[in-house]
Parts: sequence; C-alpha cells; structure tokens
Amino acid sequence: MFSMTFPLTHEEIVTELLSRKGVRIERIVSTGQSTPADKPYNQNHDEWVLVLTGLAGLWIEGQGKRDLRPGDHVLIPAHRLHRVTWTMNGGPTVWLAVHFCELVKSSRITAGIVTPSAWRR
Repeated sequence: MFSMTFPLTHEEIVTELLSRKGVRIERIVSTGQSTPADKPYNQNHDEWVLVLTGLAGLWIEGQGKRDLRPGDHVLIPAHRLHRVTWTMNGGPTVWLAVHFCELVKSSRITAGIVTPSAWRR
C-alpha cells in the first residue's frame, strides 16, 4: 500500500481492494487531478476517506474547503456535494476510500469528521 511507486498520469488510478454487500474499499492515487467545480460528486452512499501520503484539498457542501495531509480523514455523508479541489503535483496523493451504505449513528460524529470512538458502537 505504501511502498509502491506510481506513474504520473492524467487520470487517477483507482484500485478496488475489497467489495462486499454494503461496503467497497478503494485505493485512489492522484497526481495533480481535481474535480471540476461544476461537476461535484453527489453519491447515494456515505464515504470515509483517509489520506495516506501526499496532500490534497477537499470541498464539502456546508463545510467549505479544507486541506488534507497524511493521517487526515473525513466522513462525507450520502448526498452531500463534494469535490477534490487540488492534489499534489510532482508526487502521488494516495487515498484510502471506504464507501458504505449505512453509518452507525453517534453523537460523536460532528462536522463530517469521525472520531475513533464513533466506530466502537
């Protein structure tokens, strides 16, 4: 996951790591790509993303823009418009993305950021 080298390409490299009923886990490698401002994502499922390496910018409807670095993670609720505003040029930004249908509801989930204790329920 961390020791691979990735070519600089015009397209992101998406590798499905696991797919089961209700969950899909992907590794996404970005090398300067972003989502067009007029084409934000609007997904039918929740998505949790973790930046493993590199840097990126993310905009989420109702939350605004934020910069992400290794170790930063974000929960994007279903039907929340969002887009990647930038990713690092000259090196890869590697994401772990978990797409899932249901979220265990918890008061520990605020502003789209999931605290580790929210997963214990």
